[in-house]
Amino acid sequence: MNTVRTLINKELKILFNSWGIYIGYILFFCICGLHICFSKNNIFYIGQATMIPIFVVINWTQFFLIPALTMRSIADEKRNGMMELMLTKPIRTAELIRSKFFSYLIVTTIAILLTIPYYITIAILGNIDHGTVLLGYFGLICMSACYISIGIFASSLSHTPITSFAISFGISLWFQLLAGAFANRIANGFIVEIFMSLSMEEHFDTLSRGILDSRTIVYFCSICAIFLSLSKFFICKNRF
Repeated sequence: MNTVRTLINKELKILFNSWGIYIGYILFFCICGLHICFSKNNIFYIGQATMIPIFVVINWTQFFLIPALTMRSIADEKRNGMMELMLTKPIRTAELIRSKFFSYLIVTTIAILLTIPYYITIAILGNIDHGTVLLGYFGLICMSACYISIGIFASSLSHTPITSFAISFGISLWFQLLAGAFANRIANGFIVEIFMSLSMEEHFDTLSRGILDSRTIVYFCSICAIFLSLSKFFICKNRF
C-alpha cells in the first residue's frame, strides 16, 4: 500500500506540474459554463430546478477529455523505455496500474466536485432533489473511473499516445453510445436486454434519476476490473 501511495504522489506531481492538466480543466469549465449560460436545456428555459442537463454535459465532456488525459499513461513510458526501468524495481505491475488509475481518478474527481457551485446556485433558485444530485455526482465519478480504466488499457496496447487515444475513444464510444443504439434498433427480446445492460449511458441515467440499483454498481465495478486486468495482462506479456 505504501508503494501505491508513493506512486500516486509521483503521478500527481507530474500531472499538476504540466500545463496539460490546467488546459483540460479550463476546457472542462468553459464547456460546462457555456452550456449553462446558452443551452436551451438550462434551468431558466425548462423552468425546473434540476442538475440532470448539467450532468449530461459533464458526462460528455469527460467522455472526450479523459482519453486525452490517459493516452500517455503507459504508451509514453513504453516508448521511452521508462516502463522497463520501472519494472526492474520491486514494483508489481498491479501496483503500477492501481497508482495510475487512482491518480487520474483523483484528477477527474476534483474537476467534477468543482462544479458543486452550480448545484448550490440551483438549490438557492429552486427546490432541488438533493438525493438525486448526490447519486448523479456518484454516477459521474463511476463513469470517469470506467473511462480511465479503458484509457489505461488502450495505452497498455499502444506505443504512441495517438493510437492510445483512438483505441480508448472507440471502446468508450461503444459502451457510451453504440450499445444503446443497437438495442434501440432491435424490436425486443433477450438480445435487447444484453445490449441495454452493456450501455454505460443507460446505467448513468438510472443514477442521475435518483435510482440506486445494485446492478448498476456491479456494472461499473466490472468494467473497471475487466479493463484494468487486461492492462495488467498486456503489460506483463510485454514484460516477458
